[in-house]
Amino acid sequence: MTRSHGRRRAGGMSKLFVLIVLIALAAGAYWAYDRYTGFADAPLTGIEQGDTLMVEPGDALPTVIARLRESGVDVGHRLEWQALARQLGAANKIQVGEYALTPDMTPRALLVALRDGKVLNRRFTIVEGWNMRELRAALARNKDLQHETGALSDVELMAKLGHAGQHPEGRFLPETYLFVRGDSDLDILRRAHAAMAKALDAAWEDRAQDNVLATKDEALVLASIVEKETGVADERPQIAGVFARRLKLGMRLETDPTVIYGMGSAYAGNIRRSDLLADTPYNTYKRAGLPPTPIAMPGVDALRAAVNPAGGDTLFFMAVGDGSGRHVFSRTYTEHQAAWRAYMTRYRARQQKAQ
Repeated sequence: MTRSHGRRRAGGMSKLFVLIVLIALAAGAYWAYDRYTGFADAPLTGIEQGDTLMVEPGDALPTVIARLRESGVDVGHRLEWQALARQLGAANKIQVGEYALTPDMTPRALLVALRDGKVLNRRFTIVEGWNMRELRAALARNKDLQHETGALSDVELMAKLGHAGQHPEGRFLPETYLFVRGDSDLDILRRAHAAMAKALDAAWEDRAQDNVLATKDEALVLASIVEKETGVADERPQIAGVFARRLKLGMRLETDPTVIYGMGSAYAGNIRRSDLLADTPYNTYKRAGLPPTPIAMPGVDALRAAVNPAGGDTLFFMAVGDGSGRHVFSRTYTEHQAAWRAYMTRYRARQQKAQ
């Protein structure tokens, strides 16, 4: 009896010990899981709005974690990152690029971004009406682009783009281009040139059958003039119509933006009578027809207007002068002179009010 009782007692103690061990293991597992999930989905501390992370070619996860730590981010334990990366399938799939960091970003969100290559897209906008000089200056000011064209002349630049002998003016489509850190100014120009070629082809294919223009290049030249003459979208076909009728009649275009372009850096904000009398290839007051090249970068709307000008019989236009940017269109020179006098009356009134 005594030995049997002892055996039962020893067996009970053994079961209790096993139960305690199991409870301890379960508690440990729960603690580990809770810590793991807390790490994975808790925002990383030390990140400020606007911070970025750069992943270079050859970087592995430990290198990325070290870079975060060096920048002041509390990254926790390396083993937690490795476990989470394995779970997400990101351990060996980190992609090169620049990544945006946000104060609410969690390790899980960051690893998913690194795995999927959700790199930070930056933007560069070519503004409608810019000329080549303004475009190159804007590219040079952009600190996020690699600069490969600064020492190149316009002639050398076009050769570098694969279009040797082509005048660069007007050949780059105004729009916003996305790029990533490491892209160059040459990359932007290459894309913008291809976009303009595509847009010009599309506009030319859709041109009016009775269009006065003989080639796509002439369409680009006229579109650039239309672009510089007005920023009011619904006026572009009307202005293109005036120029198209003038070309058909053999009249000079007599448009100030071409004169200004021909003056180059000598233009100081106003056109003098001597400028209008100067015989240059871009002075459409002195020479008939279109100037030899575009004078700016036209947008898609200006391209469409140039090849599909509005009908009518107007041959002149004059700024209204009320700050709207709109124009008054006239059929005869007498009407145009009346519009000019009205403009000058409004101009003098504004001058007197400003004094």
